[in-house]
Amino acid sequence: MALEHHSIAFSKLDDEQIAALGKFAKLKAFQAGETLFAEGTPNYQFFVIKRGEVAIIDRSSGHDQIVTIHEPGEFTGDVDILTGRPAVVRAIAHSNCEVYEIAADDLRRILNEMPRLSDVLLRAFLMRRQLLEESGFVAVRVVGSRYSPETHRIREFLAKNKVPFTWIDLENDPQVDTLLTQFRISEDETPVVICGNDKLLKNPSMAELADCLGIKKPIEHTIYDLVVVGAGPAGLAAAIYGASEGLKTLVLDKMGPGGQAGTSSKIENYMGFPTGLSGSDLANRAVIQAEKFGAILTAPAEVVQLSRETGYYALRLESGEEISAKCILICAGASYRKLAVEGCDRFEGSGVYYAATAVEALLCRGAQVVVVGGGNSAGQAAVFLSEQTRKVFLLIRGGDLRKTMSHYLVQRIEQTPNIEVQCYTEICKMYGNKWLEAVEVFCSQTGQADTIKCLAVFVFIGAVPHTKWLPDAIQCDRNGFVKTGLRVMESGEWTLRRQPFLLETSLPGIFAAGDVRLGSIKRVASAVGEGAMAVQFVHEYLASS
Repeated sequence: MALEHHSIAFSKLDDEQIAALGKFAKLKAFQAGETLFAEGTPNYQFFVIKRGEVAIIDRSSGHDQIVTIHEPGEFTGDVDILTGRPAVVRAIAHSNCEVYEIAADDLRRILNEMPRLSDVLLRAFLMRRQLLEESGFVAVRVVGSRYSPETHRIREFLAKNKVPFTWIDLENDPQVDTLLTQFRISEDETPVVICGNDKLLKNPSMAELADCLGIKKPIEHTIYDLVVVGAGPAGLAAAIYGASEGLKTLVLDKMGPGGQAGTSSKIENYMGFPTGLSGSDLANRAVIQAEKFGAILTAPAEVVQLSRETGYYALRLESGEEISAKCILICAGASYRKLAVEGCDRFEGSGVYYAATAVEALLCRGAQVVVVGGGNSAGQAAVFLSEQTRKVFLLIRGGDLRKTMSHYLVQRIEQTPNIEVQCYTEICKMYGNKWLEAVEVFCSQTGQADTIKCLAVFVFIGAVPHTKWLPDAIQCDRNGFVKTGLRVMESGEWTLRRQPFLLETSLPGIFAAGDVRLGSIKRVASAVGEGAMAVQFVHEYLASS
């Protein structure tokens, strides 16, 4: 399998494919030792080797390490060349060479206009990033305590945005003392982030971290055809269809792509992926698709206000930036509700989590954990965590898991020996000193209380929509979910002569899709469908306007 992966990552272009690049490329010569691009270079060029050799160098560990040597017919680049992020490796002429040089914008045109070539390049870019991450690449290092909510916040942000990083655990990693001495910092100053250029950030905000790593893209001062608020499955689907159909499309997210689905460790019932895939992988593939077609995705970018100005809608971000749009799609999603129990707020990020990904699983390997909830997200989390932990207690308020969870997940749970389902059971208290150590649970059927020693509680109950930033003119139900289509019509607040489109809110030209919408089906496939459908309504609205 490793050999197969290598052949995909470092495939060669044939003469016909190289000839097709001709109208976009210019021939350039480099002497041995010259740099084609360096780590940290933004908007770097794409190169196809005509003659000679080009070495790809990883300097993240403090010394030069050759990743590969490209020969004639091979090409440079990985997914960052499409997303516009700075390069994470260096390309140096290994010998005197000639290369075809192509700008990143032209590469996106090639991917759109030449499907056969596009398939080869995209497969290679995705596989190169996978191999780089598996190699232990350490462009970014996070030094912090496993029990620190701030450390968890930083790790979660990096993981969501697919930034390769290494976490140095303050409690257990043997490198800690050396690094603290090298950078002259104390344990009290952690968490810290060390970027590839050895720039040190002490407990940075998401905006500071994004700026340092070149993640956040500049927003153009223009009028967008479509601005999508939220980069979950619905928002990413809308970005793909909107951009591929010629709409000037911008996607904003306050954290990074994936949404609530991005917290799923494995989605097994999504069509086309019989062996399943993680929510993070699904989001990453969708981001690359969207940016291939020209959509712009930027994070962190939190919307705090929506208004109508000079015939267009205006979005104001927390950063103070303002964006104008003809149409807006609200895909802000929802978060799991918090447990209303003593100690929950205190242990958030240091024992209480609302996602079960590799970031969280690493914290509780070999320990006991508790999962709260009876839906598919809770089931997926329990199965995933059972592979990493000694025991998983799955707590549900009802008496039958089959009423709220998909059949395949119930079967999986029943077949997993280290998952114990406790029915009619709720947490009533959490204990611990600096971090979570145990929970007290109560079974309403037996009337008995018990204590479970655990390092983590994973909460997957209910949903709270992210709609506090919406103006009063956009109608929501009493729980904050956005009304659309017939529900808007029935309210009597719709003023236009035409009927609202199926996903249109009470403000014409503003649509809602996914978990944030009242009446949505809480499935990834449904959210993707709504995001795609919304683009059709955007086209119809723009035509009628």
